[in-house]
Amino acid sequence: MKRMHLRTVALCLLMGAPLLALADEKLSGKVIGTPTSVDYSTSRSSTTVNTCAMAFDGNLNTFFASWERSYTWAGLDLGSPYIITRVGWSPRNDSNGPARVQLGVFEGANSPDFADALPLHIIAAKGTIGQLSYADVACSKGFRYVRYVGPADARCNVAELEFYGHEGVGDSSQLYRPTNLPLVSIHTQNGVLPYDKEHEIATQLTLIGAEGDAPLLSEPGTIRERGNASRTFPKKPYRIKFDKKQRVLDAPAKAKKWTLINNYGDKTLMRNLLAFELSRRLGMPYTPYGRAVDVLVNGEYKGCYQLCDQVQVHKGRVDIDEMTPLDNSGTALTGGYLFEIDAYAYEEEEYFYSSRNNPVTIKSPSADSITSQQRNYIRTRFNTMEQQWSRYLDLNTFLRHFLVGELSGNTDTYWSVFMYKQRGNDTIFTGPVWDFDLAFENDNRTYPVNSKTDYIYRTVGSCAGNMRTFVNNIVVSNATARQRLLQIWDEARQAGLTEENLVACIDSLEASLQQSQQLNFVRWPIMNTRVHQNPRTWGSYAAEVQNVRRFMKERLAWMDKKLGYVYTPRVNGLSPVLARVDFDRPYQVYGLSGQLCGSSLNGLAPGIYVVRQGQAARKVTVQ
Repeated sequence: MKRMHLRTVALCLLMGAPLLALADEKLSGKVIGTPTSVDYSTSRSSTTVNTCAMAFDGNLNTFFASWERSYTWAGLDLGSPYIITRVGWSPRNDSNGPARVQLGVFEGANSPDFADALPLHIIAAKGTIGQLSYADVACSKGFRYVRYVGPADARCNVAELEFYGHEGVGDSSQLYRPTNLPLVSIHTQNGVLPYDKEHEIATQLTLIGAEGDAPLLSEPGTIRERGNASRTFPKKPYRIKFDKKQRVLDAPAKAKKWTLINNYGDKTLMRNLLAFELSRRLGMPYTPYGRAVDVLVNGEYKGCYQLCDQVQVHKGRVDIDEMTPLDNSGTALTGGYLFEIDAYAYEEEEYFYSSRNNPVTIKSPSADSITSQQRNYIRTRFNTMEQQWSRYLDLNTFLRHFLVGELSGNTDTYWSVFMYKQRGNDTIFTGPVWDFDLAFENDNRTYPVNSKTDYIYRTVGSCAGNMRTFVNNIVVSNATARQRLLQIWDEARQAGLTEENLVACIDSLEASLQQSQQLNFVRWPIMNTRVHQNPRTWGSYAAEVQNVRRFMKERLAWMDKKLGYVYTPRVNGLSPVLARVDFDRPYQVYGLSGQLCGSSLNGLAPGIYVVRQGQAARKVTVQ
């Protein structure tokens, strides 16, 4: 193997140049890679024609073409670890060659099966026939094995590959990420890909953090598919599970289970993250953790995903007692329970239909540990809550959850609703919020949402079972609930749920996703294609985001109008209109529904009221 000249090293050190910037010589080694190639002249598999060795023969007129179309590769065994500082590539000389290297990935590893592989570079642009393109590599770790993994459906077609570097074990102080986002790199045992929601595939799970995160987390675990409708998309969603609990990036929870949300039909790639921000601003006690990341699987670029909490009973998530099969009587039997009103309940192992025909999936205790006593208990408690919701439903979380769904224009708010019950507490709580890929004006069945004169759940929203009637009984028919809904809305608006802040949040998400979305829509070229329930195509990423920005502005005003609310910022906790009330003169106080509440603000329950003094009428908030 060739090494860097000592004279070059000395000269660069004298000039103060870092080692990673040195012009190292090209490396050589034993050629390794996918053994079976394709012979295009016969359209048959081969081990002698167009082999991976052709990618290292120095001839731009020969090429490697694998028999399998995806997850194939060509590389070198360098014999000992080398710090790679530069890579080169040239596409196969044919009409499709330049595109067949775009999104190709270079990796380095110290295990011959590449289970511990880290990325070195991803090719962002098409190649140029007849010449080598080069990229500097910013990775301080040394690798014995290096390879190039072709992009999906490309047969790894490549004319020539080159690796440059210098010998050394190195360290993990500098690692490569294709964009500014954190990177999740997954290498499965024997290259087996996830294929359903039941079978766990052994894998090495690697996270490379962005600025401010822990630089590297690499641990064994498993992966499987997840989701319902989202599993039908070519860009698959995943559930990953570490063998031991891990705290990933800046997540609050230290846990084994995490989700990778695919956001295939959401071309802004931000709808779930934006909805989680609404959840926080509307005061939900627990909002799932979410972070945009890039994802590689077995060296193939899969796109921009959302790394997110698994909704489960867990400290830092749904933080209630986790039951065991021994909790079958007394206080222990009362909780905790996590369940979901779920239109897909019939596909799950543990579910029931309530007395009012709402489908409910029991999430915790799990299907393999729940006892008959526990199953009967939660079913009975849920039925009781449905019939006596004013006594057994926590109105605070239910109404906050409702507001997140309506403010985001989410079609599926009551298609799927998480709820939980704590031990020793008869109350049933609502949350967390989940699943917003169809929200923010992204569903042809509800578009345009703001043209509707009533709430989305009452008009064109999807509701499991008889949830529409259940919600109506609370939000529409109950005066106490309506008054509390208005109070919660006012609290959130005064605490910063404003057009300015929401637009700033969208702007920030757009900026952070800019690099990743460009790669994502090369991998999944759907920007001008309607997928899932897209009501229309907007033509560009910027236009897709602008659609969300416009909707958010209009929806905030729509909600104010629907709730009969006039946003007036308070100063030092007091509404400015209060200062315009002359308390030395008589005035009357009315509720928002018009009922007379007296002639003084003193002693009134917290809420929003109308003060009439002479011909003037002003809304005020009593806290």
